[in-house]
Amino acid sequence: MNLIAAALMAPTNGQGGAGMGFLLVQIGLIFAVFYFLILRPQSVARKKHAELLAALKKGDEVVTAGGLMGRVKEIKEERVTIETGTSAVVVHRQRIVQVGGTAAPGAG
Repeated sequence: MNLIAAALMAPTNGQGGAGMGFLLVQIGLIFAVFYFLILRPQSVARKKHAELLAALKKGDEVVTAGGLMGRVKEIKEERVTIETGTSAVVVHRQRIVQVGGTAAPGAG
């Protein structure tokens, strides 16, 4: 923010629009870097996770975000029943972070 304040207070020497144009280019570059380093990778990771969950089927070995490991026993809409040890646990589909050996992007 100090760069923006300095650019706004800098003398223009008769070139009123040149300083403002340079400032707008800098702000545009900051937004471009923000998009390519933060927003776009998150979007790609979300898409890959959705594809991983869409391919989920009965019998797959899964790991949840809480660390439960087990085998898919039943799938109903957003609820997945996982058989782990001698018990069965119902979890939300979005909480599954690994199917087989394939981990969701950004998990772990």
